[in-house]
Amino acid sequence: MTDMTENRGAESETAAVRRSPLAKRSGGDAGSRGRTTIADGVVEKIAGLAARDVDGVHAMGSGMSRTFGAVRDRVPGGGTKSVSRGVKAEVGEVQAALDLEIVVEYGVSIADVARDVRENVITAVERMTGLEVVEVNIAVSDVKLPDEEEEEPERRIQ
Repeated sequence: MTDMTENRGAESETAAVRRSPLAKRSGGDAGSRGRTTIADGVVEKIAGLAARDVDGVHAMGSGMSRTFGAVRDRVPGGGTKSVSRGVKAEVGEVQAALDLEIVVEYGVSIADVARDVRENVITAVERMTGLEVVEVNIAVSDVKLPDEEEEEPERRIQ
């Protein structure tokens, strides 16, 4: 019987050490105690802002999405200008892949603008999220000509 009592005493001491606040605080790096998830929308916003910072990028998204966005911006309560327009992200636990649709200004080298956008987006997303960006696909959907007016939806009320 004394053997069982001694074992119970040892178990109680071990359980007490596991429950003590000191044991919890010294249990390793705080960064390894839990999980961080990053939503697709967060990465899309970061990428959208980074892409817009590149010289030669006139707008993001296709003509139709820009038109709908302009209408939505004019409606009271319709929200603010979407920084993620023209950006689609797929985010995993450690990696992200992005698709961007851009409109470039006439006269710029599309290859150079695409390269600069890709570099800027990868740098911003990796720095801010810690995710590895495995690919950034860029679709140039239009060229903004110097004499072209901005696409504005027709106003019904004046």
